[in-house]
Parts: sequence; structure tokens; C-alpha cells
Amino acid sequence: MAELKTQKNDADVDDFLASVEPEQRREDAKAVRELMAAITGDRGAMWGSSIVGFGTKTTTYANGTTGEWMAIGFSPRTANLVLYIMDGFDKYEPLLADLGKHSTGKACLYIKKLADVDTEVLSEMITISYASA
Repeated sequence: MAELKTQKNDADVDDFLASVEPEQRREDAKAVRELMAAITGDRGAMWGSSIVGFGTKTTTYANGTTGEWMAIGFSPRTANLVLYIMDGFDKYEPLLADLGKHSTGKACLYIKKLADVDTEVLSEMITISYASA
């Protein structure tokens, strides 16, 4: 299997977050980092050039090979703040109903701005996802 493009690296999370534009996305990203850090006990590390990940877990792929991946993470993208909820969203349906404005992909939670969601509900989702990693 080819090596994953997105790897944990030594880039500085603070420098990355300081470069995020616009300002509101930067402030939201810093707040999500603090939330994830409080839940995980980890300050986060860069994965690739634009993902902040917390913790690691061993993932086994369909072909039987394994690799290390973040337990949970986020990326302040241009269109959305993306949170990586690695266990998908099936068990989160009741929480998603109370979260606020968002959309989801397979393991991605898309939020336009943090003010659009209930951060207590978001915190609960992060806690559950991290515990299941």
C-alpha cells in the first residue's frame, strides 16, 4: 500500500493557526483547538499542512495493512471549519439534532462558524469520539 499523504509532522500548530484567514475562522479554529485540547489532554499536532490532530490510533485497512492516524482533529478550510469525527455519525443522531447549523460527510462535520452550533453538544460529540478511538 502506498504511504498516506497526510502524515503527522513537526510543523508548529500555533504558527499554522496564526496564518488562518479570515479572522473569524482563525478565532473559531483556536477555540476548537482549546476545546479538543481540554478533552484529550493533548495540545495537538500538525497532520499534513492543514489538519490539527489530537492523539493517535492504529487503523487497519481493508487490505490488512495498518497505519497511524489521528484520534480526532480539525481543519479550518476556506468554506468550513471541518471536524474529523473518526467513528462516523450514526451514533450521534440525537446530538446532531441539537447541534445547530452543520452538515456531515462520512467522518467530517462541517461548520460555517462556531457561533452556529451549541458548543456543549459539540464538546459531548468530541468526548465520545475521542473515547472510542
